[in-house]
Formats: sequence, structure tokens, C-alpha cells
Amino acid sequence: MSNKLLLPYNSGSLDLKNRTVMAPMTRSRATSDNIPVDLMAEYYRQRATAGLIITEGTSPSPNGLGYSNIPGIFNQKQVEGWKKITDAVHHEGGKIFVQLMHTGRIGHQLNLPEGAEVFAPSAIAAAGQMYTVKGGMQDHPEPRAFTTAEVKTTIKEFVDAARNAVEAGFDGVELHGANGYLIEQFINPKTNIRTDEYGGSIENRSRFLLEIAGQVIQAIGKDKVGVRFSPHGAFNDMPAYDEVDETYTYLAEKLNEMEILYIHVLDHSSGNNSPEITHVKDIIRSRFQNIIIFCGGFNKEKAESELDKGIADLIAFGVPFLTNPDLVERMKIGAELNQPDFGTFYTPGEKGYTDYPFLS
Repeated sequence: MSNKLLLPYNSGSLDLKNRTVMAPMTRSRATSDNIPVDLMAEYYRQRATAGLIITEGTSPSPNGLGYSNIPGIFNQKQVEGWKKITDAVHHEGGKIFVQLMHTGRIGHQLNLPEGAEVFAPSAIAAAGQMYTVKGGMQDHPEPRAFTTAEVKTTIKEFVDAARNAVEAGFDGVELHGANGYLIEQFINPKTNIRTDEYGGSIENRSRFLLEIAGQVIQAIGKDKVGVRFSPHGAFNDMPAYDEVDETYTYLAEKLNEMEILYIHVLDHSSGNNSPEITHVKDIIRSRFQNIIIFCGGFNKEKAESELDKGIADLIAFGVPFLTNPDLVERMKIGAELNQPDFGTFYTPGEKGYTDYPFLS
């Protein structure tokens, strides 16, 4: 087995000290008005030995703040909060992208600021419940379907957020097209039954993402834009549909034409009932010529094996980076990993956030 994972990586567009990526993970430590705090700067600073950090999902819009205490990047106070975080990571020699995540129908009015609404491509509620600070567990509500004009306004919100990200010092942005959030809600024909230019055919259902990507490229440059997908993922009540392979073939081809920096593919099959997606990964690799990141159930051995296949260029780790701020060093020497405290993943304060021990 090779030792590619911990070696430097340089694609010409992206220069990293190793091939490990810290995956985006919601941690719910922002303020009640969705401003990043100093504790978050320490959390990301601790993990800056990753080749690349991708932040927790960060909303480009008040309407996208479906969960409590997640950060936004649509006003100046939020930008200033993020500046402290990017400065901390860069001081340690790290690279950091912000993940732009609009929750769409995966939200609740009790979690949203005044004047915001739960929107989606179509008025189809997600099954199940979500936590709200003000009312505890609540059923997912029926969202209001965007008008066509509101779709275009939301695209502009993503573009403005990307500009804000550059102002905040981020090295780039990742558009969250996975895990059942707004972009994937447009892609999936079971959650998008629109009859305008953003619904119906694969081309129309892909239009929302591709217009965001194209306009963000114009705003900040193609070398600062990535996209995350989770093909066949069932998370957040994403129904299965017949055209998955054709959809991601089309998306990979179009994103390749745009020459975005990377596609980040999350494989849910290691953690729930979602099907195995090797064939979709192969499709995306065959159509997309720039950087491919794989995520989902990796340890060092599995990561090295995947890199040896020559399909993925980088490997993202979620929980291992959450619980091991010095994950890179631990993998380098084969040290035991800290185990997760699941009860503190989304709770306030340092516990289960910045207090996981380093190697002595």
C-alpha cells in the first residue's frame, strides 16, 4: 500500500500540504443570530493540519437557516466573524473553503429569523421531525414553493454569499448539492415537480445548480468553486428515482465544461440504508477532469486503497477530524484515535468541540 494520503498535493489550481480533507460537519456553535464566534476559530485552527478544511454548512440566505445556531454568510457581522476563522486557519498554514448550504424544506419557522420562510422547489414536506430551540421536536412543515422570480433571487443570494466568502478570506466555496438540502431538492424529480424552466427534465432540474455555479464562477473565479453530491443518498427523506445515473452524468459533464475546481462525492452506503455507489463515482470520474474528493466511512487504510485506484484525488474525513484535531499526526504514526461523544455534537460550548485531546 502506498503512502499518498499524507504527501503534498498540487493540481496546479490547488496546492495542499497533504491529501486529507476535513469534511463539512454541522456543529451548531454560532450565535442565535447565526454569527460565527471565537470558539469556532479555535475549533478550525486546531484542525488546520488537514490539507483542506471545508466548513460546516453555512447559509447564503435567512431562508436557508433551517437549523438553530448554524452560521450564515449573508451580512457583514457574519463576514467579520468568519474573518477570525480564516485568519486562524491561514496562520497555521491551512486552506479553508466555506460550504454554502441552503436547507430548503429541511427547516422550521421556529428556527428562522423574523421575515424568513421555509421555501422549496415544490410544496412537498419532508417526512420526520427536526429540533427547534423554541419548541423542541417538530414535524417538518410543508414548504412554500418558490416562484420563478424567487428562484432567481435565491441564485443571487448564493452569488452574493460567494463574494462575501472571498471578503472573509476563504480560499473558495463549496456548493452543497447533497444530503437532501435545497440544491438536491431541485435535482430530485420526487421533490421537484415544478412546471417552469427549473422543473421537469434532467436539464431543467439541474438548472438551479448550474446557474449558481456559472454565476459564482463569474463572481470569484472557477478555481475557487467546488460542488458536493450524494448520489442515491436517502438522508433527509430523499426519495429514490430512476434517472440518478443519467442525472449525475449530465451534471459532471456540465461542471467539467465550467472547469470548476472539484466535485466532492459523499457515499452514504457505509452509514445507512443507501445503496453502494461505485458505478456513479466511476461515471463522475470519467466525465470530470479536475479534482475528485471522496467521503464516507474512510480510515487511513481505506483512504490509501482508494487513492491507489486513481479515481479520487483527495479523501475527506468527517467524525475522525471532529474527534481528533491532530488526525494527520495520528495517522502518520499509527496512533489510536479518540472516540466520539455523540451527545455533544450539536450542544453549546467547548465540551465535545475544542476539548478533544491531542497526542501528548
